Amino acid sequence: MLTINKIEKTFLKNTPNELHALRGLNLHLNKGEFVTIVGSNGAGKSTLFNAISGSFWIDSGSITLDHQDITYMPEHRRAAIVGRLFQDPMKGTAPGMTIHENLALAYSRSKRRGLQIALRKKETELFREALSEFGMGLEDRMDTRVGLLSGGQRQALTLLMSTIVTPKLLLLDEHTAALDPATAEKVMDITNKIVAKDTITTMMITHNLNSALKTGTRTIMMNAGNIVLDISGKERESMTVPQLLDLYSKKSETELATDRILLAEK
Repeated sequence: MLTINKIEKTFLKNTPNELHALRGLNLHLNKGEFVTIVGSNGAGKSTLFNAISGSFWIDSGSITLDHQDITYMPEHRRAAIVGRLFQDPMKGTAPGMTIHENLALAYSRSKRRGLQIALRKKETELFREALSEFGMGLEDRMDTRVGLLSGGQRQALTLLMSTIVTPKLLLLDEHTAALDPATAEKVMDITNKIVAKDTITTMMITHNLNSALKTGTRTIMMNAGNIVLDISGKERESMTVPQLLDLYSKKSETELATDRILLAEK
């Protein structure tokens, strides 16, 4: 499904601030896998997501999605097959437009159809039905401007916008980190239901080690622009957070930065 082959990315080459962000990284995901990603700040997690979504072109290597080479595919074209959510609930939506209009834009972009077609009654009913499953009452606020929604409501809407037409790959970049615990749990529940329902191949960055081990089917840990640990199956099921930290230290020959990660772990 997703194959990343020896990708390299260096920013500010040949300057005092040169940063080798991705170092020959290899990764393969099968269809329907849900992979959680952890690592210290600067490990390359978001850089990996940016490379996949096309925010920049990699220096070398290749990225293949569903047998299609997307290495140098423009970002706007990848947006039709790669959904992405950010930590900031303000990203990914047009705050001055209504819930209905935002969903119509997302639907028409993914379907490569005009906005007028997306606004047909059939699609409107599709949006309303999908929103009702969130249990937030958003289906009754279709004409509300998105800028008036709470952070949790907005993130739920962004999640729906990213999956209203099932993407080939869903990237979740700490998408619950800016929410209060109760809202974060609700958005995560919605995420799991959508991913499971449509068998969406998913990658999720998180700083919560418990969540990393309990969510999805596989956990990878990154350090210095590469993957140093990849666990799944029975090994992952029996893994505890202390064991994960110890294994990471042995593999990377360094301790995992404890600023955000251990504060998130409970």
